[in-house]
Amino acid sequence: MALILGIETSCDETAAAVVRDGFEVLSNSVASQIAKHAAHGGVVPELAAREHLTALTPVLEGALREADVTLRDIDAIAVTQGPGLIPALLVGLSFAKGLAMGNGIPYVGVNHFIGHIYGAFLDEANRELEDPANYPLLALVVSGGHTSLVLIDEHGRATALGSTIDDAAGEALDKGAKLLGLGYPGGPIMQKTAEGRDPHRFAFPRPLMGAAGKPLAPENRYNFSFSGIKTALLYHVKNHAGADGTLPEELLRDTAASYQEAVIDVLVRKTLAAAQETGAKMIVAAGGVACNSVLRERLEQLTPRGVKLRLAARKYCTDNAAMIGGLGYHYWKKGTFSPLDIDSYARLPRITQIPFLD
Repeated sequence: MALILGIETSCDETAAAVVRDGFEVLSNSVASQIAKHAAHGGVVPELAAREHLTALTPVLEGALREADVTLRDIDAIAVTQGPGLIPALLVGLSFAKGLAMGNGIPYVGVNHFIGHIYGAFLDEANRELEDPANYPLLALVVSGGHTSLVLIDEHGRATALGSTIDDAAGEALDKGAKLLGLGYPGGPIMQKTAEGRDPHRFAFPRPLMGAAGKPLAPENRYNFSFSGIKTALLYHVKNHAGADGTLPEELLRDTAASYQEAVIDVLVRKTLAAAQETGAKMIVAAGGVACNSVLRERLEQLTPRGVKLRLAARKYCTDNAAMIGGLGYHYWKKGTFSPLDIDSYARLPRITQIPFLD
């Protein structure tokens, strides 16, 4: 049995968790900074870092208390090394190093993106991960910072089929909500505003989906682009706004529904096309946007018979430390830890191997 302490500070959530044997979440403590960043309409990196400094100790104490353990019981510390906001990452990484040095506990820096994939398998003994019949596995990781399709075989070999060439889906939803004057964070507010409205009233573009007579370039078959949808929304608002610069209520809600539909439609169609072409036996959806009810329902409705669908639990979709601690267990099991001089990184490095399967 191993107890891993996970620490996550990649963006605006300060989180700590205790995970036993890679799947049993004993605690998952999160301090949100939404109220702090709402006034700015988005995350301010320097503000996020200062908030992490304030929140980390009480969040850690809460996670240990909830799990009914002390630092003396912890076998290893796993901390998000990247990708993310450098000022925020540095706070968590430095904190983890201090804990490790001060308490004689080994630690490892882990990849936040891979953590999201792993988070879809928490709260159980990972039987699906260990079953060769579930491979190849296609992972859709979709959040404010990432929109990617990754194909994984049973040995952990990973192939990046596609990713966003500009904005991520979550960023498009956040900025779309800002253009509509809905507030922050945009994704949940956009979904609430769109509920019960007509998602087909307005035809927003579906970038990189190809068009009649204009075949899509092969290299973009599974890539994503959401900047054009935002631009279309900007002009839509300008063309339909009243004298006060805002959209009437009914028009606003149908616009939110149509805009959200365009984003979700692209995600689902590309995911299902990739699954069919690659012969994927399982589709996994993870990341903050995987909380979206329309995306979840659409995948449940359209995933073909014979292909399993694994939707990360909503509590493990958004940034959390349980996924970091769960992933860290596999480094502990192999005795693979990080030196004290590792640094954080902002961008996602090329992924060729999934560490919980190699």
